[in-house]
Amino acid sequence: MARIPDTFIDDLIARTDIVELIGSRIALKRAGREYHGLCPFHDERTPSFTVSPNKQFYHCFGCGAHGSALRFLMEYDRLEFLDAVEDLARRAGVEVPRETRQRNEDGQFKAMYGALDGAARWFTKQLNAQSRGLDYFKRRGIDAATCERFALGYAPDGFDGLRDALGSDAAQLRLLEQTGMLARSDAGHVYDRFRDRVMFPIHDRRGRPIAFGGRILSKTSSDGKDAGPKYLNSPETPLFHKGRELYGLWQVRQAHSKIPRLIVVEGYMDVVALFQYGITTAVATLGTATTPEHAELLFRNAGDVLFCFDGDAAGRRAAWRAVESVLPRMKEGRQAGFLFLPDGEDPDSLVRKEGAAGFEQRLADAMPLSQFFFQEQSQDIRLDTLDGRARLAERCRPMLESIPDGAFRDLMQLRLAELSGLPAKAAMPTMTPTTAPARSARANTRNTPRRSLVRNIIGLLLHNPALGLAIEPPYPFANLRQAGIPLLIELLELIHASPNLRAGAVLEHFSDRDEAAALEKLALIDIPGDARAWQQEIRDALEQLSRQTRQQRIDDLRTQAELSETEKNELRELLIARV
Repeated sequence: MARIPDTFIDDLIARTDIVELIGSRIALKRAGREYHGLCPFHDERTPSFTVSPNKQFYHCFGCGAHGSALRFLMEYDRLEFLDAVEDLARRAGVEVPRETRQRNEDGQFKAMYGALDGAARWFTKQLNAQSRGLDYFKRRGIDAATCERFALGYAPDGFDGLRDALGSDAAQLRLLEQTGMLARSDAGHVYDRFRDRVMFPIHDRRGRPIAFGGRILSKTSSDGKDAGPKYLNSPETPLFHKGRELYGLWQVRQAHSKIPRLIVVEGYMDVVALFQYGITTAVATLGTATTPEHAELLFRNAGDVLFCFDGDAAGRRAAWRAVESVLPRMKEGRQAGFLFLPDGEDPDSLVRKEGAAGFEQRLADAMPLSQFFFQEQSQDIRLDTLDGRARLAERCRPMLESIPDGAFRDLMQLRLAELSGLPAKAAMPTMTPTTAPARSARANTRNTPRRSLVRNIIGLLLHNPALGLAIEPPYPFANLRQAGIPLLIELLELIHASPNLRAGAVLEHFSDRDEAAALEKLALIDIPGDARAWQQEIRDALEQLSRQTRQQRIDDLRTQAELSETEKNELRELLIARV
């Protein structure tokens, strides 16, 4: 995949009015040189979200969300990187470099997307042309608008309907087989994988069909044989990995500019029926347990997630697997809960019986993750005995260690202390010897940040990158063995490559680097003065760095056992210059 040139992205971010972009999505109020508002990435009542037009970046002092206009589009609009770049490019009236766009749209993948889109259209056409599939959805109370919203379809009975309609040549047949639409028998015959089934297209983040789920309409096929499983999914393909996808997420994103919550159910019809009744935040895993990838995808789209499972033993096992995936991702501002359904009911049947209001009430009464966690961990344990409370503490500790630092982790530890009867410290997960000093060091660093010449220069350059244009290579301090020098040189090279750079674009460059957090903190510091004063401060600091570099070279030469004539002359000149 071709990489979009950094200079193009830098120019794109520089052209974008970040206040206008973010202000079109959330309410912002001017406060001095910056704009404040309620953070869109976590629930808050007091504004802690700041947008800086000069630095071209946003930052939330509550949850830590930060970045450039590009990052905001990716996080708020939930766009993939290339989609976000193209969105900014349209706003700026420029085009993404043609070669980059063409190479990112891989020819093979493009053909696969085209084949799946063709299959989706064919299934939809068959639903409207034949009564069998349409009658099924009518019996289930699904109206035409909902069928259209989910692009529902029908795969006719027979082994060659789709194959004959779309497999125009050998290459197309291979493509349909590669995307899972056709299967191959032991004898080598290619045939339609989905037959006499109502079809549910599975869409990716850009709304493209990448796979299908099909529900049988009869237990036996027209030739009298077993029709197969009740639900049949597409096999894994280069475009489709069922452990990473959620059915209905595309429709949820189309229905909400900001998703208030996500409800995870088990079946396609559960999602469709809830939408039919106005509950437009339901998604479904594709016949698999909730994976870590699912959990990450859920929380990336909504801060609140409710899992809806049967109340039997199998449902509670599924809920526990969800807990295992969710706990390590319970960062600040995130919540999870569990709704266990009455025996014999599913979301589809329940919403039809009780209506949207009744189902919403059940959601409001859902069990919080914390309650379910300790309820499950306390099973078969007698908490009225010392042995039982000790067993609970040992059982819970490993999982509590996986929770990110924050209020939720602290409260879970306190709850464990209450249940086990242990003092809070004893009930807390034990730190390994290597972990504790590291945390202590980080805490000390936060409390008393070291100020250095290099740190000050980088901070000033973040506030006004154009100041770096006056610092021309070769840099006399390049050989100075001091923390931050390589980063300073890299920043200067970045500024010379993109003269219109702003702080937001700089942070975007380092977003996946270890230095990102330190750079973000420097960018947030409010430095008094103006560009002229900052320029003089940088000159003075660079002169000091140059003197330190010369002294370092003097010390290196003096420690050598024997000097060449050239080195003796160099040392003499350095000593004279020092005087």
